[in-house]
Parts: sequence; structure tokens; C-alpha cells
Amino acid sequence: MKKQFFLFISLLFLVQYSAQAQTDPVVEKIIEIGTTDNQSMQHLDVLSNRFGGRLIGSDAYENAAEWAAYKFRQWGMEVEFDEAGEIPVGFNRGPWFGRMLGEDGMNLHFATPSFTSGTKGVQRGHVLLEPKTQAEFDRMKGALKGAWVLISGENKGYPIDYSEAADILRDSIKAENAKIEEKNNEIRRENWYARGTDQPKKDLLPLKAEPALFYKEMREAGILGIIQSSKTPIQAMYDRKNTMDMTFETLPTTPDIKLDAKQYAKIKRMAEERRYFLLEFDIRNHFKMGPIKYHNVIGIIRGTEFPDEYVIMGGHLDAYDVATGGVDDGSGVTPTMEAARLIMEAGGKPKRTILVVLWAGEEFGLLGSQSWIDRNADKYDKVSNMVNRDGGPTVPMGVSVSPAMMDDFKAICAPINDINPDFPFEVTERKSREKPKKAWGTDSGPFAVEGIPTIGFRCEDPKGYNFSYREIWHTERDLYNKSIPEYQEHAATATAIMVYGIANLDHLLNREGYYVEKPVEEESKGKKKRAKGKKKVQKDLKKK
Repeated sequence: MKKQFFLFISLLFLVQYSAQAQTDPVVEKIIEIGTTDNQSMQHLDVLSNRFGGRLIGSDAYENAAEWAAYKFRQWGMEVEFDEAGEIPVGFNRGPWFGRMLGEDGMNLHFATPSFTSGTKGVQRGHVLLEPKTQAEFDRMKGALKGAWVLISGENKGYPIDYSEAADILRDSIKAENAKIEEKNNEIRRENWYARGTDQPKKDLLPLKAEPALFYKEMREAGILGIIQSSKTPIQAMYDRKNTMDMTFETLPTTPDIKLDAKQYAKIKRMAEERRYFLLEFDIRNHFKMGPIKYHNVIGIIRGTEFPDEYVIMGGHLDAYDVATGGVDDGSGVTPTMEAARLIMEAGGKPKRTILVVLWAGEEFGLLGSQSWIDRNADKYDKVSNMVNRDGGPTVPMGVSVSPAMMDDFKAICAPINDINPDFPFEVTERKSREKPKKAWGTDSGPFAVEGIPTIGFRCEDPKGYNFSYREIWHTERDLYNKSIPEYQEHAATATAIMVYGIANLDHLLNREGYYVEKPVEEESKGKKKRAKGKKKVQKDLKKK
């Protein structure tokens, strides 16, 4: 009897082991299609090279959204255009050209931030250095008409702020500098009278620096535009201070040019030497009437057993338009789209609903994802996981999960090791951490604040393609050819396997231990400590 019992147990174990080891035929098909007919780079080609940079409010974004929806429908998915907000005016970037005319003529390497003014056709003018004091401005105001003005500071991607608040700040700095200039005039007089004596010469006091300090006055004097030095590759983002308050009647009128630092230094030296030369620019920055609504594009693979429970995967569809968004976030959007196609082509019928979300307005401050979170509080407990790809075209090599999720992920992710031996995949333990109070800088951030798991891949560059995210981040080099095809294709297949596996569990992922809540007592102690420290600082300031 004992022998028969042990034989039964052994057979039962073998049956269970065999069932667990057997790969889901849908997953096998995903791997087959993903390795023989992967279309990630075709999607990226369309997104980057047919549409280009995709700011919300641009024709490129609208076209990309329509195309993505068309592809989702073509693959048999439901589609929702999820309205997430509106922008008061639109912006479309055209070509831009520039050159220096004169003894050392050269083509100019530059860019302009989005939502800034272009030129009125080809505009040619002389070059001046910006005035730093009222006296300097008064001396040169007649020469400012028709001039390109070199301003101080280094480009960080944003244009010079011309808002009312910025004018108030500049006025206060001008007032400070006027007082400093009075003292400097006294020092100059003292130094003059001290000539030929042993009395040491006094140094002038430094003026407070502010790029384009006389911006309003220079515009009124008729300058053609301002030029600021920029490191290469050139960063060009958008007018974050004024865009959301812009109207078609209050559009910017002065070109804000960010010029290659080496060329800037040469032109500045020539201007200081008062040599005669001209700069010529043709910048085609165009606006369109608003308001313009922007949408998250949501492809839906409806769940068969738990349609009101969700797994979300996505990346942000918008991209800065100084380049084509080939990496940020074309390298996230297109493998995500391909993962959806692979699931559909493989005949996937997940138990819970998969939402494939191409987020809007991430570059403007997580607008699309935050909007979705704000409007879907009833779904927080029903989202098993949110997978976000927004870190470049590197390849998935592992995933870190809490102990309560370990068994699920080991089973789900095991087939990823069958795709390509060059990319071994490892499931490791994730230490519990405190739930964030503020969203971090990508679309998974608002989900994390609400305690929703945001488990994504650990990605690396194992083949040494020397990819550098900082090189492309919001710069002119964010192009299609900066993505890495074999990494992108593997990412799509791995994403399809993991997302389909989570969606096909007979339960939601166990959130136990994913986040630790800070004890109320500890939080209260922290507040008291901070308050005590603040009082001490205020007391010390009073003493001073």
C-alpha cells in the first residue's frame, strides 16, 4: 500500500512538473514571430522618419496618434483616444539655416527651442554684444536696430524668459547694477588720481550677471534676435515659462538662437574686435491656432475572464522636435507597439485586459499619465502592473520583484531565456521601499504615487554599442539611427511575454511588501524634527 501511495505521489508530481514546464503555445508563437518577423524598427522608421519630432500641439503628434490607432485596429485591437488636456496654441517646426558672411564665412550650427519665433524669411544683420548697464544700452541703442545680439550664459535647452515676472526680475537686477556702477565710477576716479603713487589700484566690483538683461529694451530698439552659446550636441526643449499662457495674439516675435559654443566664441571675439561681418538666418518656426486637444492613444486587448482588471504597458508618444524622437521615446513606444502586435498575431486571449498606452505630453510634465491617474481612481486596485519603457534602446536582462511576486515572475519570465542566448535573463529580489509622495520623471511616476506596481526590465548594453542616453537626451541627436535594432527587437518579444504572462495569471500580482508605509509615529517625529530645525535657522538669522 505504501509503495502504491509513493508511486501515486511521484506520478502526481511529474504531471504537475510537466504542466509547469510546458510553455504556453501563445508564448511559443510570440517567440517564433518575434525572432523571424519582428517589426519594431519598421514602426520606429515611420514614427521618426515619416512624422519626426512629436510635440503635443503639433501636426506630427496628431499624425503619429492617428497612425498608432490605425495600426492597433489593423491588429484587431480596440482603440480609445483618451483626451488628456489641451494646449492653447500649436507649434510646427520647419527647416532652419544660418551662415556667417565676411572674411571667415562659415555655415552655422544652431537650434531654437520649440514655441519660439522664427525669422521673417532670410534675415541678415550685424553683430553686437549685449549691454550690461543702462549707460552701455544708451550708448549703443541706435546700433541695435537690425542687429543679432550675443547674450551671456549657456544654453540649457530653454529660451530666455520674456514673461512679466522675468521683466520684474530684470528690473531689480538693473537697479542693483546701477548702484554697483556708481561705486565702480568712484573706484575709477580713485584709481585715476592714484596714478604715479604707491597706492594700490582697486579692482572694480562685478556686476550681477543675467542673460539678456535689457531684453525688452533691445526688442523695442529693433534687434533681429538673440544668440546664446550652447554645448554640442545642442539641447532644445520648449518655452516652459510661457507656452501654457500663450495666445495667438501674444506669440513670441524675437528668434532665440542657441549656437555651437566654438562658433559662438569665434563670433564673440570678432564682435569684441569690432570687425565687420554679417550673420544670416532663415528659421521656419510656425504656429497654429488653438486650443488643441491632445490624447493618450490606448490599444485594448480585452480580457476573457477578468475584463475589469488590467495590465498596462506603454511609453510616451510625444518627443521634442529638434530631432525626431528616435530614442526618447521612440525606443519605448515602438517595442511596446510590437509587443501588442506579437500577442495579437500569436492568438493571445489574456484573462485580464491589456492596455497598451502611448502617453501624451510626458515632456511637458507627465500630462497624459497624470491625467489618466486623476480620472481613474476606481482602477488603482485593479491594475496588476504598469510596465513603462523610457530609458533608451538597451536590452532587457532581468527584472527585480518583491518576494510575494517571485514565483509568478520566475514562471512568467522563464521563456525569455529561450529567445536569444546572448541575453540571459534573471529574476532577482527587490527590496521593499517607501511609496513615493511625488511622481518621478517618467510616466510610471504617477502610478507609483498611488501604490500601483511599476515593475519594468533592468536593461543593459551587453554587446558594447556604447550607447549614451545623455548624448541624445533632448538634443539634435535623438534620431532613428541611435536606436539599436537587435536590442529593440528583443525588448519587444520579452515585453510581450512578460505582459501576457501577468495578464494570464489567475490572480492579480500580490502587492505585499512591494511598498512599505512609513509608520505614522515616525512620520510625526520627522515633521517635528524638521519644524525644530526650521525654528533654529530662523533664530540664527535674527541674531545675524
